[in-house]
Amino acid sequence: MVEKKDTFLTVPPFECAWREDLKFREAGRGCVAFEAYACNDVTLVFRQNVGSQGYHYKRDSSPHYTVILGSHRNRRLRIEVNGKNVVDVAGIGLCCSSSFQSYWISIYDGLISVGNGNYPLQGVVFQWRDPNPNCGVQYIGLSSWDKHVKYRNVNVLSLTPHVPQWKHVSFGVSQVEDGEGEEIIMMDYEKWGLKNFLESWELSDMLFIVGSEERPVPAHKAILAASGNFSFCSPSSFVVKLPMVSYGVLHALLQYIYTGWTQILQHQLGSLRALSLQFEVMSLVKQCEENMERLKQDDKLTDPSKIVELTYPCIQLHSSTLASLPISIERLRQFKLTGQYSDVNIYIENYGLVARAHKIVLGLRSVPFAKMFTNGMSESMTSELTLKDVPAEAFMAMLDFLYDGELNDKIIDSGALLLQLLLLADQFGVTFLHQECCKMLLDCLSEDSVCPLLQVISSIPSCRPIRETLERRISMNFDYYISSSTDFVSLDEATFINIIKHPDLTVTSEEKVLNAILMFGMRTKELLGWEMVDELLVNSKSEILFGERLQSVYDLLPFVRFPLLPYSLLEKLQKSNITSHIPVLQDLVGEAINFIQCGQARLENEEKVRFQHRHSSYRELQYICDGDNHGVLYFAGTSYGEHPWVNPLLAERKTITITASSPRSRYTDPKVLVSRTYQGTCYAGPRLENGHICSWWMVDLGQDHQLMCNYYTLRQDGSKAFPRSWNFQGSLDGKNWTNLRVHENDGTVCKPGQFASWSITGPNALLPFRYFRVVLTRPTVDATNPWNFCLCYLELYGYFH
Repeated sequence: MVEKKDTFLTVPPFECAWREDLKFREAGRGCVAFEAYACNDVTLVFRQNVGSQGYHYKRDSSPHYTVILGSHRNRRLRIEVNGKNVVDVAGIGLCCSSSFQSYWISIYDGLISVGNGNYPLQGVVFQWRDPNPNCGVQYIGLSSWDKHVKYRNVNVLSLTPHVPQWKHVSFGVSQVEDGEGEEIIMMDYEKWGLKNFLESWELSDMLFIVGSEERPVPAHKAILAASGNFSFCSPSSFVVKLPMVSYGVLHALLQYIYTGWTQILQHQLGSLRALSLQFEVMSLVKQCEENMERLKQDDKLTDPSKIVELTYPCIQLHSSTLASLPISIERLRQFKLTGQYSDVNIYIENYGLVARAHKIVLGLRSVPFAKMFTNGMSESMTSELTLKDVPAEAFMAMLDFLYDGELNDKIIDSGALLLQLLLLADQFGVTFLHQECCKMLLDCLSEDSVCPLLQVISSIPSCRPIRETLERRISMNFDYYISSSTDFVSLDEATFINIIKHPDLTVTSEEKVLNAILMFGMRTKELLGWEMVDELLVNSKSEILFGERLQSVYDLLPFVRFPLLPYSLLEKLQKSNITSHIPVLQDLVGEAINFIQCGQARLENEEKVRFQHRHSSYRELQYICDGDNHGVLYFAGTSYGEHPWVNPLLAERKTITITASSPRSRYTDPKVLVSRTYQGTCYAGPRLENGHICSWWMVDLGQDHQLMCNYYTLRQDGSKAFPRSWNFQGSLDGKNWTNLRVHENDGTVCKPGQFASWSITGPNALLPFRYFRVVLTRPTVDATNPWNFCLCYLELYGYFH
């Protein structure tokens, strides 16, 4: 029979005591802490339901764990699963007959940890993980084997009051599917914060023993020390006894620190103020004093049983989860530098020690770190962590962000380091850092870095937004990215297919789409067209030339809109080697020829996408001669071919805008440049920009239009102020300019009223721009007004969209 005497419970041999209150809050996860007085064989049983008192005399078929401390006359530790012995280790003497001893046993999804000492999760002596965990055990039975055992101070503790959120969070990101099976990335990080660690045993490294009942309350040294003066939290001591403080008052203090908000009864305001003053949490002291003064001035408000709410006055919002709390970011940063209160040393393989850090800070902003330190992995039981295949400089930058929520200028200015940091943020689930890196990468993106960046991030689910942005950018500037380099052939097949299929694919000719697909299939490092591929197939086979990507070529070719190619080109393709080697291409070319020959007779084909012009295709406006009617500005004067020409700056619906570096006047008249009539005097005057004198004329094609410019024409007015050094530039926003052609000591213009035209070559000729300008970079040959840029005509040519 189980005897209960005063403050302890005596359990006879072969019996088991069950109580309704001895129960984990969450099935399969919890910790029981207790004191036992026994010679040996302290036995605890964990079941899904309350068991029988005579446990050892009755076969129990329900799933359960049995942990025996001091088995075999205090010489062994045993663990049984469903009555079968799975652990039997020697040398762990846990029991002693001389006095009550403190023990604890925790179970976390099949990981059983055993330790001794007054405080749970301290003093681990053994761990074992069940390969087939029983996640349903919840009730705890106190038993014995062959001697009476006395139990006292039995407490059931919740290991992870915040862990249920992790079921929906993986590395800071949860993934679900929409109704069409499309994966959607959902950031749920806003719900994560320090409040999840309030009075949690997880990552705790200190205890308050509060009140006469000596209730243990776990906390975190670094957090407390950063919020006030908790200098008593020395590395050699992790227990703080507060016998004269009630639990409610301590809870209010901790809740204020961990959540920025708390509530307390009016009559406890003084006690809370005193405790806050003792630990120098001055913002809470002020809050208490203001409420006490208000109550003192108005007796009608006094009601000892009334609850008072206290809130930390957050000054500003920040991406950091600590900025809205009474915690000094500067102190946390100092703790990282000095290693004070640290509980984990972080090493990088082949590099060495990188930081003496704090598990609570790492786990606060990184769910994977929190899991690593709490789910029973080896890292949770040690003060050292060694990471492999991690770039040291980027990792240290991530640590800085974990502590202060800011990126330093060195990271911002280094694209390579920023990319490494993005990958680390994804690996460790630091969502805020991941978002900052994505934003900065897009802000500092150059044309030459788009494909390499896309190649790196295309397989990372959390980088989906930036991946889609880069895919769209390549699609809208397709000519440039397939002609300036062969970086695109290194993209994975799924990404390249997304680009080819993109609804915003903008291209000057379908022939370029065909060439790009063939280059991609060959993984070539040289720029080439289909004619060269055709020659290679004279002495080779398509299986050899394209290898494993041959099927990708078959899949991609239908996205080429062959009916839009010139008929003469289709005939060449039909007779080529490449068509005979690739049946899919032969069928597509034959279909296109039949469509062109039948014209509008085959109406069913008009509904097919590849028979339709791309809505984002360019119109070629080709330079013929100086002053011709084939340029963009003339085309704008016809409302893009809708009616006879009028000056576009005088049209009822203005399609373009022209401005000068100097204010409009009689001789600075933008409409002259597109009037197509000779003007004797027309100039843009000088202005000061960034400390330099310059003069310019600028054209804005409008928000719906862009031009890949390959030629431009100027006409000198009637003066002899001939320009010698100027730049022709393009821009997407009218602020950041790209040089398309640089003229230094150019003596082409040497007569009044003279036309002059120049071609634009190189990769920049494949970049589309909305804004264009000619800007004088040095004085003209006129000594009287050397900075007057004298033009009376301007025209642009190229591929217009």
